[in-house]
Amino acid sequence: MTTTSLETDNTERWHAMAILPHYAPLFAHVANELVANKARYLQTQVDTRVPWAIVAVIHEREASQSWAANLAQGDPWDRPSIHVPRGRGPFHSWEAAACDALLKCPPYTGQNDDWSIGGALVALEEYNGLGYEKYHHMASPYLWAGTSQYTRGKYVADGHFDPEAVDHQLGCAGLLRAMMALDDTITFASTTTTTET
Repeated sequence: MTTTSLETDNTERWHAMAILPHYAPLFAHVANELVANKARYLQTQVDTRVPWAIVAVIHEREASQSWAANLAQGDPWDRPSIHVPRGRGPFHSWEAAACDALLKCPPYTGQNDDWSIGGALVALEEYNGLGYEKYHHMASPYLWAGTSQYTRGKYVADGHFDPEAVDHQLGCAGLLRAMMALDDTITFASTTTTTET
């Protein structure tokens, strides 16, 4: 697997994706909350060059939008983290922790320069880890849970995959689609993502 082939696969999944009907109200609700916090995510975009909508969906996946939790892995940011990446912090603010997660922790998301939809989805998948593609040849629930592109299979802990487990957390791709329905400044061009203020 190369990131180029993963980008192609994820771009095709994006265009084929449908949000599952029973998840649609939840996607809409969560997307509304994420868009409501746009100003705060925009500050992180300024500091890291990561589009605010990408920061927002990571915040939902990693920390259920808790401002007390680190964007890196959901641990409290005011003390050293105990989950991967371990030993980060303490920080003086959520924003400082977010900058550390995006700029100083693998996969160094702030260094990404491809914010097309394919590039953005690869960056999100790398943020969670490429184990789904590399070892199980499946669509990552981190991106696709709650959509037509995902059925089952989940890492239930770091390094522990359960083929029958179902991820009930909303996936980043569906969240992005729902956010785009609310905020037309979120766009994914052929070579860049535009997230205007």
